[in-house]
Amino acid sequence: MSEQDIHFGKVEAMAGKVMGHVAGAVSVMMAYMGDQAGVWAAMDGEGPMTLDQLAAKTGIEPKYLREWLGSVAAAGYVEFDGEKETFELTPEAALIFTREGQPLCMQGFFQAVVAQYDTHEKAVEVFKSGEGRPWSDHSQCLFCGTDRFFRPGYEANLISNWLPSLEGVTEKLAAGAKVADIGCGYGSSTILMAKEYPQSHFVGIDFHEPSIETARARAKEQGVENVEFHVAKAQDFEGDGFDFACIFDALHDIGDPVGAAKHIREAMKPDGTFMVVEPMAGDTMAENMHPMGQIFYGFSCMGCVPVSLSQEVGLGLGAQAGQKRLAAVLNEAGFANVRRATETPSNMVLEARV
Repeated sequence: MSEQDIHFGKVEAMAGKVMGHVAGAVSVMMAYMGDQAGVWAAMDGEGPMTLDQLAAKTGIEPKYLREWLGSVAAAGYVEFDGEKETFELTPEAALIFTREGQPLCMQGFFQAVVAQYDTHEKAVEVFKSGEGRPWSDHSQCLFCGTDRFFRPGYEANLISNWLPSLEGVTEKLAAGAKVADIGCGYGSSTILMAKEYPQSHFVGIDFHEPSIETARARAKEQGVENVEFHVAKAQDFEGDGFDFACIFDALHDIGDPVGAAKHIREAMKPDGTFMVVEPMAGDTMAENMHPMGQIFYGFSCMGCVPVSLSQEVGLGLGAQAGQKRLAAVLNEAGFANVRRATETPSNMVLEARV
């Protein structure tokens, strides 16, 4: 292609798009730094503040703080008054940057992104080689960020929306049921359900031992006694007679999702229910050409698919598998009835029954 064939208007448009993405990447790091250094928390509810006021409250070197404030103000994260030279974190922005536990808080997302850059050399190596990468090989920051991002969504939806959308499940849980939470990570979903349904017994299962240790510690700290946590794979965990099983944002990470779903079915009672929560996605790539798809495909390339490829079978479903492909996996595992029970902008909730 010669220079005469290049449409320079399109070049400028693409350069502008990329510049916006670079600015966003820098802003994610600034947002994360503000969280870890306590700057957002210090600004929350204080109204307009001068550089000196914020420096005095946080103890951060003013020369650093000035550059940080300039970046987040230019990004529109804080309101800047040029005449008074004050910076303000509005109540609306505080929900996103510093209100821990709120569904809109994005700090877990920021932390998960930063974690990928933390081990970028390994990510590039795996991408070029086609090899797998175990979950345990990722940065500790990713484990924390993943839990921190998903936990508010579970708190906002699991008890009030997702479980009631399933046929007869809340009634069983209220009466006393045996529950398996597979791929439980830090146990946030398991503990949340255990608190809501004290008559039921919950078993959290994950193949990552450090995560299970954290889950046990959190359950003990919160005084939750109707829960236990075990290190095991979805394909070979012990126990049977489960009335209800669930897996949150993890089926696509499993190397052999069919084998895992089959084992889960065999561990359940014949009339049991399996709830599968997965990232929202259409059944074709064309349906996922939007910012959420951009994010999920990216995380899938760096995390989900490498984790799957590091395991037996290595199916590599990816985080944008879509309901049709997920249902096919569940059907092959012996779940004849699969329906979408409910959804949120970021997740679909599938109900699977024999």
